[in-house]
Amino acid sequence: MAFSEQQFLQQIKKNDINRLLLETLPDLGLAQGTLTAGCLFQTVWNLKSGNAPDWAIKDYDVFYFDASDLSWEAEDAVIRRAQDMLGDLADRVEIRNQARVHLWYPQKFGSPCPPLTRVEDGIDRYLISCTQFGVGIGTNKVYAPDGFNDMRDGILRINPNNPLMDLFLKKSQDYQSRWPWLSVAL
Repeated sequence: MAFSEQQFLQQIKKNDINRLLLETLPDLGLAQGTLTAGCLFQTVWNLKSGNAPDWAIKDYDVFYFDASDLSWEAEDAVIRRAQDMLGDLADRVEIRNQARVHLWYPQKFGSPCPPLTRVEDGIDRYLISCTQFGVGIGTNKVYAPDGFNDMRDGILRINPNNPLMDLFLKKSQDYQSRWPWLSVAL
């Protein structure tokens, strides 16, 4: 039986932090503001495993896209505004302007990254296909280019758009240490 977008939204909102971020962050007015990454699929994995919805989720990622100012100072100003809104929770939230990724990605990950043109381009570069999700802040629009079934079934496949095998295997091993029922499909 297929896992639907509606089921996905219902499950990720069982994580109180996801729900709070989706309700609070529209006030930031972020262009293409999107809640993304582990806080979404890991919530689903936690519920499937019988864990608390926010168990072992290290951080909450928020992407936006603003090509009008690629400086660190502009991104930092957005981060500081979010900190004022979120209080102590801000320490667990990572906000990144996807228009700036190409400036720091090669140094951090050791491979090139072309300039991105939208938030979804960043999500499309995740190492593992079944982790490519985003939920629009203020819209609840779901971005799921590979659908929901591999995520639901815990099948970890390398993303052909970013085939970095060593990083894929390292991340897969980290996920399997927390959710042992996950499987790697090479």
